[in-house]
Amino acid sequence: MAEEKEEVKTFKDLGICEQLSDACDDLGWKNPTKIQVEAIPHALEGKDLIGLAQTGSGKTGAFALPILQSLLEASEKSGQPFFACVMSPTRLELAIQIAEQFEALGSGIGVKCAVLVGGVDMVQQAIALGKRPHIIVVTPGRLVDHLSNTKGFSLRTLKYLVLDEADRLLNEDFEKSLDEILKVIPRDRRTYLFSATMTKKVKKLQRACLRNPVKIEAASKYSTVDTLKQQYRFIPAKYKDCYLVYILTEMSGSTSMVFTRTCDATTFLALVLRNLGLRAIPINGHMTQSKRLGALNKFKAGECNILICTDVASRGLDIPSVDMVINYDIPTNSKDYIHRVGRTARAGRSGVAISLVNQYELEWYLLIEKLIGEKLPEFPAEEEEVLLLLERVIEAKRISQMKIKESGGKKRMGGGDGEEEIEKYLGIKDKKSKKFKKR
Repeated sequence: MAEEKEEVKTFKDLGICEQLSDACDDLGWKNPTKIQVEAIPHALEGKDLIGLAQTGSGKTGAFALPILQSLLEASEKSGQPFFACVMSPTRLELAIQIAEQFEALGSGIGVKCAVLVGGVDMVQQAIALGKRPHIIVVTPGRLVDHLSNTKGFSLRTLKYLVLDEADRLLNEDFEKSLDEILKVIPRDRRTYLFSATMTKKVKKLQRACLRNPVKIEAASKYSTVDTLKQQYRFIPAKYKDCYLVYILTEMSGSTSMVFTRTCDATTFLALVLRNLGLRAIPINGHMTQSKRLGALNKFKAGECNILICTDVASRGLDIPSVDMVINYDIPTNSKDYIHRVGRTARAGRSGVAISLVNQYELEWYLLIEKLIGEKLPEFPAEEEEVLLLLERVIEAKRISQMKIKESGGKKRMGGGDGEEEIEKYLGIKDKKSKKFKKR
């Protein structure tokens, strides 16, 4: 059986029709990935799926292609509004990305998508639902809002339910909304579960919602891709900023994502790096949806090559050609490490992940090594060389703290919104999402 799978070279070999295979080719998807090879034939046979695969391995294509092929077959008989619902735990960015992928793959067959997420005007979303899209990409809470309040909207015609990032959707935060949705959608449907990390709660959902599912493991339980080079550096906490600047300067031509623990840290670090002449921009959960999209689009377009982010950007987002991920703060939940470093080395590309570990974070870092089952090599750097930057970094931090203090003071005195002043300085604007076509 393994030998047969190795012989698969094209999407047509998996049973994907010519029209959709051509769409894959247009997107630059020359060969199916491992999860696509494993999942698509079972999906085309009408099976429910539980798919476990490394982040960046082409999971969206693994469920989008069978759904679109089924839609194509169904539409030849009659119109099929609200054919599939894809549920995502995060908000606008990931939902838009999934919808764009469906639209790109289904451009030749006139696929219509709608995105239903919180923080966006419900009236506009209701108008989009009135156009009877084939695919809706949703967050659970906002879908419940529309099922309760949008006249004429129901999911009686639903044929497919997909839970993307399923491990998070099974957190207690989503339990109530998920139960309400499962009560009102047809029992006679196909259900796909996809996740980069498997938990007991995913198995619980398998018992509750799936019928004789095929379980596909295109990766070990908690693993990273082979093309990812992972390193760590144990450093004194007082020199962490200095090491960050050193690494980013050494890799100045690279596109990098830097993960912090708090929203405030993203803004502060972006200011510090800007004051040192580096093109950094922050993204965090305190920013409005449109400003987050604006920052993300600047990063994708190459206007800024360093994205300073919280874990809001660690799951699902497919940002083309991220060369390096830096864990400025070590995640307290070791599984979040898998999702963070999965932002690089995607779809067969190579990438680097460097974790800066101070004396207070060692315990969390050791849990990460235990989770992935390997001891990582140390990032090579001469401390004397790194500390040559110390004076400049201290001055950049002083200027940044002063800027934040000044803007906050103006806000308290009624002289304008300090937060907006900082965002304006960093170049964060409200912006519509740009479409991009990556696996």
